[in-house]
Amino acid sequence: MLSTEIERYLQELAREGASPHTITAYEADLRQFLGFLSPPELSPPEPPDLDLLILREWLAGLYRDELIAVTIRRKLAAVRGLFRFMLREGVVPINVARLVRTPKAPQKLPEVMTAEQVNGLIDGVGGGKIERPFPARDRAIFELLYGCGVRVSELAGLNLEDLDRAERWIRVRGKGRKERQVPLPGKAAEALERYLEVRPVVRDEPAVFLNHRNQRLSIRGIHGIVKFYAIYLSGDPSIHPHSFRHAYATHLLADGADLRAIQELLGHARLSTTQKYTQVSLVDLMAVYDKSHPRA
Repeated sequence: MLSTEIERYLQELAREGASPHTITAYEADLRQFLGFLSPPELSPPEPPDLDLLILREWLAGLYRDELIAVTIRRKLAAVRGLFRFMLREGVVPINVARLVRTPKAPQKLPEVMTAEQVNGLIDGVGGGKIERPFPARDRAIFELLYGCGVRVSELAGLNLEDLDRAERWIRVRGKGRKERQVPLPGKAAEALERYLEVRPVVRDEPAVFLNHRNQRLSIRGIHGIVKFYAIYLSGDPSIHPHSFRHAYATHLLADGADLRAIQELLGHARLSTTQKYTQVSLVDLMAVYDKSHPRA
């Protein structure tokens, strides 16, 4: 049954180390796919009976629902992954999902804060302007987000044993359980030291960042902290943890860092993912040109 294969595929994703966010999104997409194939009082086709025509009808329904291209691409990726799994397991004779054309997504460049905006925001965190229960922790969070370019999930998953405070390195666990080492710059190291001096010693809790219950600070908790300061200090609710990762990469590139080095620091599997920051830099460069050149 298709529902059984979906469950097996999701379990396989978990065993392979896929992120909980990815698994949750794929589960929702595949449940929707199963629902499309299950009209009232009818059972869905068996996996070997799923052909290209059925998949095209499902895809047409997504277009009729006016879903954006990025969402359709993700749903199609989930279905393709399911078919790859079923083909590998011998459940289907061919991966017909591979024959479905992927809709093109519009190229959207990330909006990036300037260095002045980032520095102004970080300097205001833990600077005495706002009374907060854990100012040293909050400042360290911002310094590591920008100073190390880590994902919010990587920051939340950081353990005390991952810190090399003498050599100023941190070990980061990225997507797919891949590990990398990231330099810990001076200001981030100083903020981290100030936080660790006041961090409660909690037995059997290895997390670097703790919440008010002295448990690991969650991804959602970090999002809430960043949003609070972003609104209070800069009045910009669009700033989120990933904004600092974008700024980290763009500012490194603008100051002459090698694209391959930035790829390693960010933990990108493909260089093409990192290359979007070159496009951001070109946009900034053209803006400077248009503003400054007499013949622009």
